[in-house]
Amino acid sequence: MLVEKTDLKGINFLKRGKVRDIYDLGDSLLLISTDRISAFDFVLPSLIPCKGKVLNLISVFWFEKFKDDIENHLIYSKFEDFPEELKKYEEVLKDRAVIVRKLKPIPFEIIVRGYISGSGWKSYKESRQISGIKLPEGLKESEKFPEPIFTPTTKAEEGHDLLVTKDEMANKLGKELTDLLEEKAIEIYKKAAEYALEKGIIIADTKFEFAEEDGKLVLIDEVLTPDSSRFWPLKEYESGRSQNSFDKQFVRNYLLSSDWDGKSTPPPLPDEIVEKTSFLYREIYTLLTGKTIDC
Repeated sequence: MLVEKTDLKGINFLKRGKVRDIYDLGDSLLLISTDRISAFDFVLPSLIPCKGKVLNLISVFWFEKFKDDIENHLIYSKFEDFPEELKKYEEVLKDRAVIVRKLKPIPFEIIVRGYISGSGWKSYKESRQISGIKLPEGLKESEKFPEPIFTPTTKAEEGHDLLVTKDEMANKLGKELTDLLEEKAIEIYKKAAEYALEKGIIIADTKFEFAEEDGKLVLIDEVLTPDSSRFWPLKEYESGRSQNSFDKQFVRNYLLSSDWDGKSTPPPLPDEIVEKTSFLYREIYTLLTGKTIDC
C-alpha cells in the first residue's frame, strides 16, 4: 500500500511536512511517515514504495540502540500499543507511525560529518572551510576526516537550511547547550558509524534533531535514516570521487542529470528510478538491522 497523505477522521490533524503527517493526540503527537520523497526543497510528485516504513522502522531501531546513551521522544513504537481510537487505521499506521512526547525542538539541525561530501564538499571548494571550520588544502571529495566535525545548520520551514558556525549557534543557544549538542551528536555518530562499518556500510554524514527538557537533551524526529544520512557501501569506497549510496542521493543525482530546471516542481520520476530507490531504502534497512520489511 502506497501512502501519499493521510486523513484520519476524528483525529486532530496538526501539520503536513515534506514527508511526515503529524496529528495532535492531546498530550502526545502521532508521527506518520508517508511514501513522499523530497529533493532540493521540493516534494516530488512520485511516491517511493515502502519508504515510509523504512524511515519509521530504521529510526525506531536507532532510538532503541541509543536509549542508554540519550533520551528520545518515543512513547509507543508498536501499533499494538496505540490507543483504541487509532486501531481502525492499522493499514495506514502499522510500521510507519510512532507516538511521541510533545517537545519543543531546538531550532537548529545538527549535522555531523565523518567524510567530506555534498554541501560540505561544495563549501570546502569555495572557501576551504565548512561552518567556519578551517580545513587543510588538498582534501579530496569523499575523504575521511581525522575526526568527525560538527556543522550545524538553520532549520528552515521553507527554502534552504543554511550552514552556521558553532559561535553563531552559541549566540542563540548559549555556549553550554551548544557544547553539549556537539558532544552528544558526535558521540552518537561515532557509535553508529562503528556499528555500520561492521555491516559493510560507511555513514558519511548525518543530521540529528534534538529538544531540551528539564536541562536534558532529547533525541527527536528521525535518526540515521536514508533521508537524513549518506550511507556508502564500504567495499566500493574510494576517495576522490562521489560514491554509490543507499540513500536519497540516488534521486538527487538523477534529477541533476535530467533536464529539470531546478526551479519548478520536478517531473515524476521514471519507474526504474522509483523501483531502484525503493530497493536502496529497503536494502540499507536490512543491512543495518538484519530484518526485512513487509511492504
